[in-house]
Amino acid sequence: MNRHERYEHGMKVLEQVDGEAGQRVVDSLADVSPELGHQVVAWAFGDMYARPELPPRDRQLVTLGVLTALGGCEIELEVHVNAALNVGLTPSEISEALLHSAVYCGMPRAINATLVAKKVFGQRGLLPITNAG
Repeated sequence: MNRHERYEHGMKVLEQVDGEAGQRVVDSLADVSPELGHQVVAWAFGDMYARPELPPRDRQLVTLGVLTALGGCEIELEVHVNAALNVGLTPSEISEALLHSAVYCGMPRAINATLVAKKVFGQRGLLPITNAG
């Protein structure tokens, strides 16, 4: 595929996974780094997210775990919590994944990620979540 075809393919994947939230991220880069926006679409979504070896819901679980572990990724977490819901993860599964991340990346990062998820769940009318063991 050429550069334009990779971008078009990536946009289809981005729309399926992230919907409007993903487009807003790309749009926010347009006046400061349009090439970064292009790479998000063409490479991250067109090449990586489109790979058949993992289904979209599994890719989102990995993404949520990594963003939680990195910390300071609240903007991206908000996009990807929405994406996780879009590809079939339930609020309870997302909350459980973020709880599980506390074991490996610590409570503060897990709490920050969970509060981002709470914001998204609230916006989508999905609260309260009950996953107490």
